[in-house]
Amino acid sequence: MTAILEVNSLCKNYHTTIAVDNVSFLIKKGQCFGMLGPNGAGKTTIIEIMEGITQATSGNVLYKGERLGQRFREQCGIQFQHTALQDFLTVRETLKLFAGLYPESSDLGDLIKRCNLASFLDSDNRKLSGGQRQRMLLAIALINNPEIVFLDEPTTGLDPQARHNFWDLIKDVLSRGTTIILSTHYMEEAAELCDEIIIMDHGRIIAQGAPNELLQQHFTERLVRIPEKELSAAHIHELQQQYSLFQQNGWIEISTIDVNETMESLLNEGVDLSFLQIRQRNLEDLFLELTGRDLRL
Repeated sequence: MTAILEVNSLCKNYHTTIAVDNVSFLIKKGQCFGMLGPNGAGKTTIIEIMEGITQATSGNVLYKGERLGQRFREQCGIQFQHTALQDFLTVRETLKLFAGLYPESSDLGDLIKRCNLASFLDSDNRKLSGGQRQRMLLAIALINNPEIVFLDEPTTGLDPQARHNFWDLIKDVLSRGTTIILSTHYMEEAAELCDEIIIMDHGRIIAQGAPNELLQQHFTERLVRIPEKELSAAHIHELQQQYSLFQQNGWIEISTIDVNETMESLLNEGVDLSFLQIRQRNLEDLFLELTGRDLRL
């Protein structure tokens, strides 16, 4: 698969602070490329450099083998995390305004249908719900029929129904061969949508690959979950001699490579398994293992 965007030895310094520290990667045409990291990891700075908004201290970004220029600006779309729109315009008028900024634009009728905007086209853009506003902003990002689209935390603040609806819209965009660069704090979202992800911390890439491949590389065990109330202090002490235990939200999680053996051990201890759960490690586990659990400001 051909690379549509190349990031080469990118560095960005703010006085004595190193925000991006010699980062390189390729984004393949037609894929959904996810960027994950705790607050202050450097991902937003990299995205802004890739979008041509911020200038790098050193290194470069190439679009189709060229420095970012007129072709990139005409062929990219951006959905910012926070977007200020012209007041007192309807959704229909807002779309027409942005369409007029490009020499060529997408068919508005098709775009309205794809982004499910028909029911509120004549509503003031200031009075939309969170989900409606994000769908309109996605339509704006697609207004020029772009080949590459940047989505910066597009589902933040949406309820689960609106979030899943937005995922379907993203999948539709991908099905048309468009490349998407997605920044998100939702690990489930990255696992659902992304072909490849990078996890950043302290300005560097600390993991890169397909979500499932990364999980296979870092984890071989499963987690057996038991309600804490089902385990006595003696049970917990005994399990700690054999396994790594995690205590979280009223549950005890047992990390094990042999689920059958662990269940047999629990039964031998007389533990009630009625509410036992078994789960595989997921991207959230990987994210926390690589970046830690300390609060980032």
